[in-house]
Formats: sequence, C-alpha cells, structure tokens
Amino acid sequence: MCRDSEAAALAADERGSAPVEFVLVSALLTVLTLGVLQLGVAVYVRGVALDAAVDGAFHAALADVPDADGAARARDILTRTVGAGFVQRSDTRVVVAGGRPTVEVRLTVTLPVAGLVGIPGGWEVRAHAPLETFE
Repeated sequence: MCRDSEAAALAADERGSAPVEFVLVSALLTVLTLGVLQLGVAVYVRGVALDAAVDGAFHAALADVPDADGAARARDILTRTVGAGFVQRSDTRVVVAGGRPTVEVRLTVTLPVAGLVGIPGGWEVRAHAPLETFE
C-alpha cells in the first residue's frame, strides 16, 4: 500500500519538467527559425539570379554587343554576388516574342537547401529584352 502511494506521489511530482520542456520547445523554435531564414536565402538567391539575367539580357540586346556577352555578364554578376560555382549553365539566344526579335538569357543555378549548399541546377531563370538595331 505504501509503495502505491509513493509511486502516485512521484508521478504527480513535476520537478525537473521545466528543463525538458525548454529543450523540446527551443529545439522546435530553432528549426522553425532556421527554416524561415533558409527560405529567405533561397528567395534572395532567386532574386539575384533573375536580376542578373535581366541585366545580361539588356546588355546582350544592345546593337553593338555580341549575344554571348549577355550570358557572360549575367554569370559574372551572379558569381560576384552569391559565389563562384553557383551557375551551372548560362546561355543567350535570339527568339521572336510578340512578332519582334528579343534576346533571351537563361541561367541554371543551384537551389539553396542548407545555406548556399543545395541542388545543382535546381532553378532556371529566364529574362528577355527587345533586340536593338541601328535601323
């Protein structure tokens, strides 16, 4: 009988539960915070890649600039901003959009999953600019 009452008293005792609750809640909040930060990094990298592609497309669309310079410019911008080896592929081509010739710059970049480490070639961004001529 005495043992049952002692076991019931120990089961009702909440001493020491605060550190355990703190560890569990803080681990959950840490994972949540890191997830939000990683989402921010991914959105930033995609925005930089898109801006680099737009800048490269407008550069390649100039009348006195070879088309390949647009892809090189976009790759250079992304390399200086995010880091070397982040771009897997960059190319430029002339396409017809809306009945007018336009320059398209396409970048294939790493999708960041943990910091800047991620899936190579996980994202592709494209940008267009109207082709200029001397006419």
